[in-house]
Amino acid sequence: MKVAMLASISWRTPPRHYGPWELVTSLLTEALVARGVDVTLFATLDSLTAGKLDGVVPAPYSEDPSIDAKVWEYRHLAHLFAQAHSFDVIHNQADFPAHAFVPLVKTPVVTTIHGFGSERILPMYAPFQDRVHYVAISEADRHPSLRYAATIHHGIPLDDFPFDPVGSDDLLFFGRIHPDKGAAEAIAAARASGRRLHMYGVVQDQSYHDREVAPANDGMDVSYHGPVGGEARVRALGSARALLHLINFDEPFGLSVVEAMACGTPVIATRRGSMPELIEHGVTGFLVDSPDEAVAAIERAGDLDRAACRARVAERFSVDRMADDYLALYRRILG
Repeated sequence: MKVAMLASISWRTPPRHYGPWELVTSLLTEALVARGVDVTLFATLDSLTAGKLDGVVPAPYSEDPSIDAKVWEYRHLAHLFAQAHSFDVIHNQADFPAHAFVPLVKTPVVTTIHGFGSERILPMYAPFQDRVHYVAISEADRHPSLRYAATIHHGIPLDDFPFDPVGSDDLLFFGRIHPDKGAAEAIAAARASGRRLHMYGVVQDQSYHDREVAPANDGMDVSYHGPVGGEARVRALGSARALLHLINFDEPFGLSVVEAMACGTPVIATRRGSMPELIEHGVTGFLVDSPDEAVAAIERAGDLDRAACRARVAERFSVDRMADDYLALYRRILG
């Protein structure tokens, strides 16, 4: 089987720090290659893969201001679809623009929808559902107007997230500094609980950061550390009493939620979007509906079994399970 894996060009694949779409694309690509699948990764030319790397985009547009996103995105797509006949399956991980090319080729196309954030994108999904096999990343993110080939939860490599059986007394916020992700809510809950909060993530909304995070960042009660990668990232995920994920939107998945649980850190999350699919209430964390419930959950977090958090991730959210699910889907499509 020959698979063309189409990555986003916003960040490198895999990303250096932030880039959830690119991270999942890389994890799946490498797992498929390890299974003997012939995968060509179409990504920025600085990307890394054990498979074949192909592309025309010299650098990610979120890292290099000389890269015009729209111009290079369409060069990226044209480069792949001109070779569509060479592949058995095209797996699109780069959102709806690829669908414009689908009527021009005969190769089956799978699109993983990494988040259905707006009704406005529906015109680039609904007309193509007879030709494109849509995959939802959670049941919560399925749109009622679309037909789906499968729901496939993301998976992570467990060995990359060592188990921390102790954690600490401190709390953790891990995500974009943006109103959606609930940074202000995490700060308020941490203060109400009397515990320190460590914050990690890229600033996606500067005015929100300046208004809500910067004034609280005193280096004592609240410490904002910026984006983090490598070993420091894993240490941050594991060395906490709980991850505060008090989101203000219907999160389609939430990689940091699964990664924290893999390290043994329970998650306190707003009961929205995919959170009830990822978190087992009272076992791997708590689902809350109010600030008071969040503060109460912080106090109860120390009673949870950190080993159970990791065990649930191993059972449900491994990269091997994700790769097996996608491979089964490709084979079903190809008959």
